[in-house]
Amino acid sequence: MRTSTQRPPAPSNAQGTIKRIMLQGRYETLGMLSNGEQLIVAAVLPMLALIGLVLTDLLSDVADSAVNAATPGVLALCVVSTAFTGQGIATGFDRRYGVLRFLSTTPLGRTGLIYGKVIAVLTVLFLQVVVIGGLAAFMGWRPAPAGIPAAIVLLILGATAFTALGLLVAGTVRPEATLAITNLAWVLLAATGGILFPSTRAPDYLQPFVDLLPSAALGDSLRAALISGTTSVSGILILLAWTIIAGFAATRWFKWN
Repeated sequence: MRTSTQRPPAPSNAQGTIKRIMLQGRYETLGMLSNGEQLIVAAVLPMLALIGLVLTDLLSDVADSAVNAATPGVLALCVVSTAFTGQGIATGFDRRYGVLRFLSTTPLGRTGLIYGKVIAVLTVLFLQVVVIGGLAAFMGWRPAPAGIPAAIVLLILGATAFTALGLLVAGTVRPEATLAITNLAWVLLAATGGILFPSTRAPDYLQPFVDLLPSAALGDSLRAALISGTTSVSGILILLAWTIIAGFAATRWFKWN
């Protein structure tokens, strides 16, 4: 009696694509966690910002306590630090040293590269939220429970939007320019872009422009969610619009070398 062995079915193209993206996300995550400079930007600077804002009265009119007022903005700063500054600089120098040119010869493709980086950013952001949230809770932070689901959505949208923006910069200009642009943007957005401080504190002549920035949408919406428990629909829509526009632009104009 003849017996035949059947081979397991080959994975579909969709399964193969998902697997490649997940592997790229794992590679990007390990790279970010093993880079000392990125860890300083991702963890040390936000922690220092949180401690500094809590020990001062710069946000005394925002919430009933300094830590409640400061923590949402510091979480927004974590998003910009990891998704925009960290990813932008890392990708810019990967492009210079030929890493991206090598990836361009694989089935990963531009879209897969972007998705892999988004996965890495979300993973590191989760760790940042745990660390910053734990430190803030130790200092007395009490977020509004009703706003936590909205805050999670905002963090994911913000991470996606700023990752796409970071890749757009890294994929279109020289690494030195990427380094300058992302670091300068980090400082300006943190100070006057609605991240650490409410966008209403921006100068009057900048107010209409600041209100449309993804940084203001993220920072102000997180404050509304975690301080008063309200959901900012306009903030979500602005972040969604930036995610779509920056994602399309990064996919369309990203240069591998």
